[in-house]
Amino acid sequence: MTATTTADTPTAPQGHPRRWLILGVICLAQLTVVLDNTVLNVAIPSLTEELDATTSDIQWMINAYSLVQSGLLLTAGSAADRYGRKKMLAAGLALFGIGSLVAVLAGSTSQLIAARAGMGIGGALLLTTTLAVAMQIFTPDEHPKAIGIWSAVNALGFATGPLIGGFMIDHFWWGAIFLINLPVVALGLVAVVSLVPETKNPQGDRPDLLGALLSTIGMAALVFAIISGPEHGWASGRVLMTAAVAVAVLALFAYWESRAPYPMLDLHFFRNRKFTGAVTGAVLIAFGMSGALYLLTQHLQFVLGYGALEAGLRTAPLALVVVALNFSGLSAKWLARLGMPGSIALGMVLMSGGLVSIASLTEHGYGGTLLGLLLIGAGAAIANPAMAHAIMSAIPREKAGVGAGINGTLAEFGNGLGVAVLGAVLTSRFAALVPVAATSLPAALAAADSAEERERVTDAFSSGLETSQLMGAAAVLLGGLLAAALLRRAERAGDGRPGDGPAAGPDSPVGVSG
Repeated sequence: MTATTTADTPTAPQGHPRRWLILGVICLAQLTVVLDNTVLNVAIPSLTEELDATTSDIQWMINAYSLVQSGLLLTAGSAADRYGRKKMLAAGLALFGIGSLVAVLAGSTSQLIAARAGMGIGGALLLTTTLAVAMQIFTPDEHPKAIGIWSAVNALGFATGPLIGGFMIDHFWWGAIFLINLPVVALGLVAVVSLVPETKNPQGDRPDLLGALLSTIGMAALVFAIISGPEHGWASGRVLMTAAVAVAVLALFAYWESRAPYPMLDLHFFRNRKFTGAVTGAVLIAFGMSGALYLLTQHLQFVLGYGALEAGLRTAPLALVVVALNFSGLSAKWLARLGMPGSIALGMVLMSGGLVSIASLTEHGYGGTLLGLLLIGAGAAIANPAMAHAIMSAIPREKAGVGAGINGTLAEFGNGLGVAVLGAVLTSRFAALVPVAATSLPAALAAADSAEERERVTDAFSSGLETSQLMGAAAVLLGGLLAAALLRRAERAGDGRPGDGPAAGPDSPVGVSG
């Protein structure tokens, strides 16, 4: 059954009768993507040993997925708006499953990196369509709670990924961490086809393929330069040339988007202070969080000596706090009470404090790490839904896919850049302090000739981790303060358009079948 609704319908918008069940389905699809982002972290020691992977190889295994995905998110969102969000959601699950199967069969680091890049295509479709569908099937009053649950699932996957990965690594080989995606993808496909309604904007813009190509190349070049810096030298020709290519291509991307008839990133959105404030916070929060927690898993395993499963268990409290606060509706209530600026500021201050706790108190035992994880979880439960809601409500409803693409692009770009930059800081600090030449901690320990030398190697690695964690904390705190200030100015200036108006009504026009 299909209902067509126009923008000037006088009645209040109604939510889909099965919207909460549908939210569960799209959260399952979302969980698949997020799990794959984090499950790989605990496999780092196994990959280093079994595939002879260097630090740069590991970073590329993580970043190849993020870079391809972030480059395609905007185009995927635009395609979903025009051709159907349900179709793109199903296609994303199928592509993600195929990529996972290829990763299971990979026999070298280059094959695994290629498989991860392929999975990024499916991930781009999934990340944009899940949030876009949620914005269509719920009423505006329900958006904060729905986005809170969607964000909680992100956190659940982010924190339980190491736990699931640790269990798989302890009992099977590293390829099993990708094998578990297949039954989840199969279940998700059945549920999407049978439950999720089709929504689309038939008059939507055409996909901006050139923009997607330019953004992917530009961001890949930028992160490649950052990863290569510690190994080849920041002033080396290789790094400088790659950085120059990144700057040139990203500048060309911005120029094209300002001139293109159907840009995937409408630069006029940045005139909205509400949008700009949320964007600022989203990039910096992803930068600090992903990079710092990527380092934490290495600290738990390499320095404190925990196994993969033990390391996963010790990061689980972060997810439990986020899930508890969002599924109970407390984060949505705090958003209503504090407003977006206050929620984002409070949340990111808590998260920054958590990262400082991990950096400075971990050496005194797990208690400091636990305190940090609890603070990060509470902060994420408050700040992340507020940030996503700010971005989505600043964009017209008929462009919900593009809005989700922007939100996902910022998160993925921040994630990739955070792992690259903070990983590069760790590598540089480690190389400056380590008494033996090596490309990774296991290699440095193997080359050490005595217990005292191995202790100095471990201390050097710990020093690099602390420096990187503190840099991540500073980025999160800066993001919170900047985002809150910009959002506060937007509220005072009444700069909420086009958010609250268009976001409150249905697509114009939109076919909804289900």
